[in-house]
Amino acid sequence: MHRRASKDAPRRLSIRTAVSAGLAVVTLAAVAAASTAATAQGATPAPSAAPHGQRTQQVEYFTDAAGHPRRTTVPASKPVSPSDRVAIAGDGDVTSIVQNGPVGAKLDVVFVGDGYTAAQQEDFHADVRAKWAKISAVEPYASYTGLFNVWAVDAVSNESGVSGDPTRDVVRDTALDSAFFCEDTERLLCVDTGKVESYASKAPAADLVVVLANSTKYGGAGYNDISSQVGYDGIATASSDNDRSDQIAVHETGHSLGKLADEYDYGQSGTYSGPEPAEANLTTLSADQMTTQRQKWYRWMGQESPDGGAVGAFEGGGYYPYGLNRPTENSIMRSLGREFNLPGREAMIAGFYRYASVLSSPVATDRTVPRKARLQVRVPASAQVKWYVDGRERKAARGRSTVVVRALGVPSDGRTHTVTARATDRTAAVRDPALRKQLSGALSWRVSR
Repeated sequence: MHRRASKDAPRRLSIRTAVSAGLAVVTLAAVAAASTAATAQGATPAPSAAPHGQRTQQVEYFTDAAGHPRRTTVPASKPVSPSDRVAIAGDGDVTSIVQNGPVGAKLDVVFVGDGYTAAQQEDFHADVRAKWAKISAVEPYASYTGLFNVWAVDAVSNESGVSGDPTRDVVRDTALDSAFFCEDTERLLCVDTGKVESYASKAPAADLVVVLANSTKYGGAGYNDISSQVGYDGIATASSDNDRSDQIAVHETGHSLGKLADEYDYGQSGTYSGPEPAEANLTTLSADQMTTQRQKWYRWMGQESPDGGAVGAFEGGGYYPYGLNRPTENSIMRSLGREFNLPGREAMIAGFYRYASVLSSPVATDRTVPRKARLQVRVPASAQVKWYVDGRERKAARGRSTVVVRALGVPSDGRTHTVTARATDRTAAVRDPALRKQLSGALSWRVSR
């Protein structure tokens, strides 16, 4: 595949050229100490103070492909400069990678590339396809691939590759200022989040954003406290050509889509004493208390989970070794290379349906269709379709994804009639009745006289 020779010609230095340019190091020990001291503040540790009042962002990083993630703080990106806004305005071509339906009916995933020159944009598109194939092979993505559209937004860099690859002294001029060795942590791949926002806004919709850095080096980051004007929650960064970095993006979508908490701790002393966490995969309750009180993941208690072992209450999570319980011993929200546990899968499906509809169609519903028209709908494999004419089900068409209007028995009487398709996702991966109510949808067409 493409690889990474730097240009020798004179160039403009990017805003964040050198990771080692004097920024304060926030150590893991400092974060752990903050988490221990913040036991009354909830499950997320307080960020460390930045020098001189500088704004900071919390990020998650991954030192080992099979280990627990870690969290730290980094300086927040500065506002995008006027000159950079002009440059971005003239850049950012958008390519549809996967098109499963109209924007608004699908969950739109936006990949933005960094460290790809003008001549390497087709390489970037190939990397997006490869990375999405690996992400979407993980459950529950694999069962719901039809709910997603995928877009690639080109960000043309002056140089190929990213800073900090392979060593901290390497500096490259790239569109998003991606850099390893962020805050003196080699595998932490930081990015200018303001520039990411500017590029992501060029896509028709951005519900989930992933930055692919043109690199084979293992690493990435999760920005989970981003306030996006575009509407997405969080940014994941990952190496384009490292065969393990897709797991970073999957873990981060557990936060952004599933609203799941981290299930790991920092290995330091400390007991959580705050309120019951809002996240679906952490609790202060024991297994017996959950079952008796019908709380959290009690519906899954004792069930064999895809990440190994039975669902129960395992102490440690939310960065605390004590006082919080997680559903299973070791899901992807605790260690990379794992599966989502059963409560995690249910939360992810809930996240999918916050953005996507169970039912979509390439046939527009805002205009009438003739009796000879063929109607097609798309639904997940776990959903069943029913067809109705003027409110009455045509049982012979139940389960069909394509029908001819006149074959449904629409009367040829000169009047306008309505054909409706209804679908309900009956997946066994969802047990919460309140969530099940969100797993239904309908589309209607007016049939011309």
